[in-house]
Amino acid sequence: MTCSEKTMREMTHVTVPSYLESLNEPQCKAAETTEGPLLVLAGAGTGKTRVLTTRIAHLFETRKAWPSQVLAVTFTNKAAREMKERLASLLGREVDGIWLGTFHSLCARILRRHAENVGLESSFTILDTDDQLRLIKQILRAENIDEKRWPPRVIAGVISRWKDRGLTPDKVSGSKFQGTSEDPSLHVYEIYQERLSTLNAVDFGDLMLKVLELFQTVPEVLESYQNQFRYLLVDEYQDTNVAQYLWLRLLAQKNSNICCVGDDDQSIYGWRGAEVSNILRFEKDFPGAVVVRLEENYRSTPHILGAASGLITHNEGRLGKTLWTQRDSGEPVLVRGLWDGQEEARFVGEEIENLHRKQEDLSTIAILVRASYQTREFEERFITLGVPYKVIGGSRFYERQEIRDALAYLRLIAQPHDGLAFERIINVPRRGIGNATLQLIHHYARIEQVSFSEACQTLVETDEIRGKARASLQSLLKSFDRWRQQSQTLKPSDLVQLVLDESGYTAMWQQDKSPDAPTRLENLKELVRALGEFDTLSGFLEHVSLVMDNNADDLSDKVNIMTMHSAKGLEFDTVFLAGWEEELFPSARSIKELGTKGLEEERRLAYVGLTRAKKRATITYASNRRIHGRWQSSIPSRFIDELPREHIDLVRATRGFGQQAPAWSAYPVKQRGLASEGHHFVQENLQENYHGVSSHRKEEAPFQVGDRVFHLKFGPGTVSGLDADKTAVDFDKAGSKKVMTSFLEAL
Repeated sequence: MTCSEKTMREMTHVTVPSYLESLNEPQCKAAETTEGPLLVLAGAGTGKTRVLTTRIAHLFETRKAWPSQVLAVTFTNKAAREMKERLASLLGREVDGIWLGTFHSLCARILRRHAENVGLESSFTILDTDDQLRLIKQILRAENIDEKRWPPRVIAGVISRWKDRGLTPDKVSGSKFQGTSEDPSLHVYEIYQERLSTLNAVDFGDLMLKVLELFQTVPEVLESYQNQFRYLLVDEYQDTNVAQYLWLRLLAQKNSNICCVGDDDQSIYGWRGAEVSNILRFEKDFPGAVVVRLEENYRSTPHILGAASGLITHNEGRLGKTLWTQRDSGEPVLVRGLWDGQEEARFVGEEIENLHRKQEDLSTIAILVRASYQTREFEERFITLGVPYKVIGGSRFYERQEIRDALAYLRLIAQPHDGLAFERIINVPRRGIGNATLQLIHHYARIEQVSFSEACQTLVETDEIRGKARASLQSLLKSFDRWRQQSQTLKPSDLVQLVLDESGYTAMWQQDKSPDAPTRLENLKELVRALGEFDTLSGFLEHVSLVMDNNADDLSDKVNIMTMHSAKGLEFDTVFLAGWEEELFPSARSIKELGTKGLEEERRLAYVGLTRAKKRATITYASNRRIHGRWQSSIPSRFIDELPREHIDLVRATRGFGQQAPAWSAYPVKQRGLASEGHHFVQENLQENYHGVSSHRKEEAPFQVGDRVFHLKFGPGTVSGLDADKTAVDFDKAGSKKVMTSFLEAL
């Protein structure tokens, strides 16, 4: 039954299969076109999941295939579960036997069956990321490769990208992806694969790579799966990488009954290996392919769709479609210019409060940003307003690793007895202070009932800690003494910049070649900017404590904050898209590294962000941003100029939110420290308690010169001198040492 037949049967009151009743005509055509290659270009909010599940149900109900003859591939386990649930709901029963899952899970299933054909045993282990990094570290050490110059995480990323392209070590050699002669990645890759074979293990990239090897080297195995899978269905085809593309091509060679559903306008994961060209060349790869465009949107208003569609037409690398809806026009997309980032946060905060007063649930509201560091000003504004929020797809600003590390340095400057902070950064960046040294410090601090830092100060004067660890610890302690003195005269923002630079923490991330290193550096810059809003270090640390305590409750009704990448697949009644300025969005780094290709992916990201909105969308940009503690002028994103004017309401920036033209000196707004008297009282008493405990040491020396003693590390010896809580000992085998008296036992 074709879609036109479905329409005729509806007109003549003939019963239509229940699973087709809710479909529009293009959806119905996609569900019923079962033979030959089919590309379903499914725009945002057009019901692609419904089409996929209905197509599978149609195959079963028309007896074109048994469940075991259908292979359906998704990108996430969540999407696979959702498809199974919808399929069961459509058919009124659970479906057993269908091959439905992610690329990785399906390849693992195939590989277990045929492991011996590719040099594995069926009981092979799948390494996670931590195991993979540990193995690469072992290889680097064995090959005398400098980990600082070639970090294990960077090597792992390179290997992963090669596997995404279907490249085994022998195929990398001599290819354009090989890299420079100095780059050890290929050499490590070769040894890494040998070690995996010895361990009877694979990583996630190998799951696809080994099955490709299986299909290419054992034709009868490939043929058996080609015969079994009469129908292939692929979700999110625009996000496939080269290896996944090759895998699908091999399976579809015999029957060509492959249905790929995707949206070339939502391909935003190029940095992760996705190749938008896979979907763009579908008709060339599969001659005679039918292309069905799903363009009726069930999510957004005409103004939102008009703005998004007008924007994406500026991309040249696309197949083209125009979204439309039967919904009322709704509100135009508001494009609001603000004076600076603080005003942007105030404006968005007030808009959200107004919506909440009109009974809009906070959970239906989202703020989407291009870079994760942008979340800080919104988080702090919500703290001030008392608006609950959650950060999706990442940690809240002050919970991120690099921010916690930097805060630990600042806490230790403000409070020398903060043992938890000291322990966190004592070897970050690496200073050659290992676990044995840490255990020694903990042991002494516990015995003497002193703080971690006091224990360090004492132990570096003895031979308990020696070599590089001792020199590094002495240098670190001197640095903290110097920073504490400088904290009395320097502004907090200048102090944190000084500490990050002198400690080597900034340099550590600058030398890190991992993909997330630039983001961490941007977050550190944002932290410096945050301190510029405070007069005192203690006031800032108190403020952070309040921010960190924000999510103590478990309220489900919270504003959603996330990056645009994290928002893909989600939808909200109201969406605020913040920071639409040149170099921020589109990202200057993306354009610099990838040129036009990078710009088009940034534009697709803007399209994804806009189409998350159901009822209303607001785009904001700031005329000024404070970067590295200095104000810089910004210009609106080129994407704003590309929005069709008939679908937007543009309000340009004014000089000051809620006022006409404040003097330049009004920026930045200084915030006073929020520390309460009660908090200071507790801190002072803690300090007194620390000093009180440490003053209760034994006044009389427990040993005398000539006494025989035993030390856990240096063995037996004879006391040769006494000095307060330290004792000089002539050890029988280790020679003369000065050690802590509390570490000695009488013989």
